[in-house]
Amino acid sequence: MDRLTANNISVSYGGNKIIEDISIVLHKGEIVSLLGASGVGKTTLFNVLSGLLVPDSGTIAMDDEDITGKTGKLSYMLQKDMLLPFKTIVDNVALPLVIKGKKKKEARQTASSYFEEFGLSGTENKYPKQLSGGMRQRAALLRTYLFSDQVALLDEPFSALDTITKSNLHQWYLMVMENIKLSTLFITHDIDEAILLSDRIYIMTGKPGHITEELAVDARKPRGEDFLVSDEFIRYKKHISMVLKQQEQK
Repeated sequence: MDRLTANNISVSYGGNKIIEDISIVLHKGEIVSLLGASGVGKTTLFNVLSGLLVPDSGTIAMDDEDITGKTGKLSYMLQKDMLLPFKTIVDNVALPLVIKGKKKKEARQTASSYFEEFGLSGTENKYPKQLSGGMRQRAALLRTYLFSDQVALLDEPFSALDTITKSNLHQWYLMVMENIKLSTLFITHDIDEAILLSDRIYIMTGKPGHITEELAVDARKPRGEDFLVSDEFIRYKKHISMVLKQQEQK
């Protein structure tokens, strides 16, 4: 089932075309990565998908509804966790429910029911400054899920973490996604991360940015750390690296 589709999206700023003729699809329950170098237009595309930016041409649909230029239809998690420092973790996480009209007590109860599954038990009444970077990202992801359990856009959510924390969070993320089946489009410039997490990868290159290749990652999930040193993983990495290198030479 197609959950989110973008058809022939192009965007220009000041007469300069940033992205051109981009078409992608996200199926129900998938994790799909948008992989490309910084400055290729990945965040611009996310701003279009989320309705924050109206494209020069093209359309966005979610579950067959045209949502081009409409905000509030799907959730969007930025690189920083954006947790409010003066609110407890449970109130930060419950915020989307309050915005949607739930009473604060009910919103807290709903949010709290997910804390164990997201590895956040015991943090309900703590403040963001009391949590590690990895725990704050878990809270931010839960908040994103409570905003929309249909489609989430994640813009390099693990990029600011150290290597060990990132590795641990990747394994946790794969486990959680197996349970909640959130349809997710994931921006990254990290080839290893894209291969480890994704069902499919869109490789984005060029100026203006465009989709160069769509690659299915057929390795069985959940994928442990041993997958990162497997022959299968190395084949995917060599192929992606070759595609990116060829595009750089054009």
